[in-house]
Amino acid sequence: MGLEDKLPSGILLSTVEVLAGYMRKSSLWPATFGLACCAIEMMAVGSAPKHDISRFGMERFSASPRQADLMIVAGRVSQKMAPVLRQIYDQMTAPKWVIAMGACSSSGGMFNNYAIVQGVDHVVPVDIYLPGCPPRPEQLLDAIIKLHEQISNTSLGPNREAIIKEVEKAALNARPTIQLGSFPLEGTHA
Repeated sequence: MGLEDKLPSGILLSTVEVLAGYMRKSSLWPATFGLACCAIEMMAVGSAPKHDISRFGMERFSASPRQADLMIVAGRVSQKMAPVLRQIYDQMTAPKWVIAMGACSSSGGMFNNYAIVQGVDHVVPVDIYLPGCPPRPEQLLDAIIKLHEQISNTSLGPNREAIIKEVEKAALNARPTIQLGSFPLEGTHA
Protein backbone atom coordinates (compact mmCIF):
# COMPACT_ATOMS: atom_id res chain seq x y z
CA MET A 1 0.00 0.00 0.00
CA GLY A 2 1.83 3.01 -1.29
CA LEU A 3 0.84 6.62 -1.44
CA GLU A 4 -0.37 6.10 -5.01
CA ASP A 5 -3.20 3.86 -3.81
CA LYS A 6 -4.53 6.43 -1.32
CA LEU A 7 -4.71 9.37 -3.74
CA PRO A 8 -7.66 9.94 -6.08
CA SER A 9 -7.15 9.21 -9.76
CA GLY A 10 -5.76 12.03 -11.87
CA ILE A 11 -3.03 12.98 -9.39
CA LEU A 12 0.45 12.83 -10.90
CA LEU A 13 3.30 11.90 -8.61
CA SER A 14 6.88 12.69 -9.38
CA THR A 15 10.04 13.90 -7.72
CA VAL A 16 11.55 17.33 -8.06
CA GLU A 17 14.61 15.81 -9.73
CA VAL A 18 12.52 14.15 -12.46
CA LEU A 19 10.51 17.31 -13.06
CA ALA A 20 13.62 19.52 -13.14
CA GLY A 21 15.36 17.08 -15.49
CA TYR A 22 12.39 17.10 -17.85
CA MET A 23 12.27 20.90 -17.88
CA ARG A 24 16.03 21.21 -18.42
CA LYS A 25 16.19 18.73 -21.27
CA SER A 26 13.19 20.31 -22.99
CA SER A 27 14.60 23.83 -23.05
CA LEU A 28 18.24 23.62 -24.13
CA TRP A 29 19.56 26.68 -25.93
CA PRO A 30 22.78 25.90 -27.77
CA ALA A 31 25.66 28.32 -28.14
CA THR A 32 27.19 27.88 -31.55
CA PHE A 33 30.93 27.52 -31.65
CA GLY A 34 31.55 26.52 -35.24
CA LEU A 35 35.25 26.46 -36.10
CA ALA A 36 35.55 24.38 -39.26
CA CYS A 37 33.67 22.14 -41.69
CA CYS A 38 31.63 20.50 -38.91
CA ALA A 39 29.88 23.84 -38.44
CA ILE A 40 28.18 23.43 -41.84
CA GLU A 41 26.56 20.21 -40.62
CA MET A 42 25.57 21.92 -37.36
CA MET A 43 23.96 24.75 -39.33
CA ALA A 44 22.06 22.18 -41.39
CA VAL A 45 20.51 20.83 -38.19
CA GLY A 46 19.49 24.31 -37.07
CA SER A 47 18.05 25.54 -40.33
CA ALA A 48 16.89 22.68 -42.54
CA PRO A 49 13.25 21.61 -42.21
CA LYS A 50 14.39 18.02 -42.73
CA HIS A 51 16.13 18.10 -39.33
CA ASP A 52 13.46 19.67 -37.15
CA ILE A 53 15.44 20.62 -34.06
CA SER A 54 12.56 22.72 -32.73
CA ARG A 55 10.82 19.54 -31.56
CA PHE A 56 13.52 19.41 -28.88
CA GLY A 57 12.98 23.04 -27.84
CA MET A 58 16.31 24.03 -29.37
CA GLU A 59 15.34 26.20 -32.32
CA ARG A 60 17.07 29.23 -30.84
CA PHE A 61 20.82 29.01 -31.42
CA SER A 62 22.27 31.66 -29.16
CA ALA A 63 25.16 33.90 -30.07
CA SER A 64 25.27 35.10 -26.47
CA PRO A 65 26.84 32.65 -24.00
CA ARG A 66 24.84 34.14 -21.12
CA GLN A 67 21.63 32.85 -22.70
CA ALA A 68 22.90 29.39 -23.60
CA ASP A 69 23.37 26.19 -21.64
CA LEU A 70 24.68 23.85 -24.36
CA MET A 71 27.91 24.44 -26.26
CA ILE A 72 28.39 22.53 -29.50
CA VAL A 73 32.08 22.72 -30.38
CA ALA A 74 32.15 21.93 -34.10
CA GLY A 75 35.60 21.63 -35.59
CA ARG A 76 39.23 21.92 -34.65
CA VAL A 77 40.31 24.15 -31.77
CA SER A 78 43.61 25.96 -32.18
CA GLN A 79 45.85 26.88 -29.25
CA LYS A 80 44.96 30.55 -29.79
CA MET A 81 41.22 29.80 -29.77
CA ALA A 82 41.32 27.65 -26.61
CA PRO A 83 41.28 30.59 -24.12
CA VAL A 84 38.38 32.17 -26.01
CA LEU A 85 36.48 28.88 -25.90
CA ARG A 86 37.08 28.61 -22.15
CA GLN A 87 35.95 32.20 -21.60
CA ILE A 88 32.71 31.58 -23.48
CA TYR A 89 32.16 28.37 -21.49
CA ASP A 90 32.69 30.23 -18.21
CA GLN A 91 30.14 32.87 -19.24
CA MET A 92 27.42 30.29 -19.91
CA THR A 93 24.65 29.78 -17.39
CA ALA A 94 24.79 26.78 -15.08
CA PRO A 95 24.00 23.95 -15.50
CA LYS A 96 25.82 23.72 -18.82
CA TRP A 97 26.70 20.92 -21.19
CA VAL A 98 29.17 20.46 -24.06
CA ILE A 99 29.03 18.35 -27.22
CA ALA A 100 32.35 17.81 -29.02
CA MET A 101 31.26 17.52 -32.66
CA GLY A 102 33.64 15.82 -35.06
CA ALA A 103 36.97 14.06 -34.89
CA CYS A 104 38.92 17.33 -34.68
CA SER A 105 37.18 18.64 -31.59
CA SER A 106 37.08 15.20 -29.96
CA SER A 107 40.72 14.22 -30.44
CA GLY A 108 42.48 16.69 -32.72
CA GLY A 109 41.58 14.64 -35.79
CA MET A 110 44.23 14.46 -38.49
CA PHE A 111 45.92 17.58 -37.13
CA ASN A 112 48.50 16.08 -34.75
CA ASN A 113 50.66 19.18 -34.38
CA TYR A 114 51.53 21.97 -31.97
CA ALA A 115 48.87 24.41 -33.23
CA ILE A 116 45.74 22.29 -32.62
CA VAL A 117 44.39 21.26 -29.22
CA GLN A 118 44.32 17.47 -29.14
CA GLY A 119 40.77 17.20 -27.84
CA VAL A 120 38.56 20.00 -26.58
CA ASP A 121 38.22 18.12 -23.28
CA HIS A 122 41.58 19.65 -22.32
CA VAL A 123 39.85 23.05 -22.34
CA VAL A 124 36.26 22.39 -21.21
CA PRO A 125 34.54 19.29 -19.77
CA VAL A 126 32.77 17.35 -22.54
CA ASP A 127 29.51 15.46 -22.00
CA ILE A 128 29.00 13.87 -25.44
CA TYR A 129 31.65 13.00 -28.04
CA LEU A 130 30.34 12.91 -31.59
CA PRO A 131 32.67 11.08 -34.03
CA GLY A 132 32.93 11.63 -37.75
CA CYS A 133 34.63 13.85 -40.28
CA PRO A 134 32.28 15.66 -40.57
CA PRO A 135 29.44 13.98 -38.69
CA ARG A 136 26.07 13.93 -40.41
CA PRO A 137 23.19 16.05 -39.08
CA GLU A 138 21.41 12.85 -38.07
CA GLN A 139 24.36 11.99 -35.83
CA LEU A 140 24.10 15.37 -34.13
CA LEU A 141 20.39 14.78 -33.52
CA ASP A 142 21.24 11.38 -32.02
CA ALA A 143 23.86 13.01 -29.77
CA ILE A 144 21.28 15.56 -28.64
CA ILE A 145 18.85 12.76 -27.76
CA LYS A 146 21.59 10.99 -25.77
CA LEU A 147 22.35 14.27 -24.00
CA HIS A 148 18.66 14.62 -23.14
CA GLU A 149 18.78 11.21 -21.46
CA GLN A 150 21.89 12.24 -19.54
CA ILE A 151 20.30 15.52 -18.44
CA SER A 152 17.09 13.89 -17.28
CA ASN A 153 19.12 11.48 -15.10
CA THR A 154 21.27 14.22 -13.55
CA SER A 155 20.74 14.46 -9.83
CA LEU A 156 20.26 17.65 -7.88
CA GLY A 157 21.63 18.45 -4.48
CA PRO A 158 24.52 20.00 -2.62
CA ASN A 159 27.13 17.51 -3.87
CA ARG A 160 26.40 18.20 -7.55
CA GLU A 161 28.71 21.22 -7.77
CA ALA A 162 31.56 19.33 -6.10
CA ILE A 163 31.15 16.41 -8.52
CA ILE A 164 31.17 18.76 -11.52
CA LYS A 165 34.33 20.51 -10.31
CA GLU A 166 36.05 17.16 -9.65
CA VAL A 167 35.23 15.83 -13.13
CA GLU A 168 36.35 19.09 -14.74
CA LYS A 169 39.63 19.08 -12.81
CA ALA A 170 40.34 15.48 -13.83
CA ALA A 171 39.63 16.27 -17.49
CA LEU A 172 41.84 19.34 -17.49
CA ASN A 173 44.71 17.48 -15.78
CA ALA A 174 44.56 14.60 -18.25
CA ARG A 175 47.64 13.93 -20.31
CA PRO A 176 47.32 15.29 -23.88
CA THR A 177 47.05 12.62 -26.55
CA ILE A 178 50.14 13.97 -28.31
CA GLN A 179 52.18 13.00 -25.22
CA LEU A 180 50.83 9.46 -24.99
CA GLY A 181 53.53 8.14 -27.31
CA SER A 182 54.18 7.90 -30.96
CA PHE A 183 53.83 4.72 -32.92
CA PRO A 184 56.05 4.38 -36.01
CA LEU A 185 54.21 3.72 -39.22
CA GLU A 186 55.09 0.54 -41.06
CA GLY A 187 57.03 1.01 -44.26
CA THR A 188 58.39 4.44 -43.34
CA HIS A 189 62.03 5.20 -42.80
CA ALA A 190 63.32 7.49 -40.13
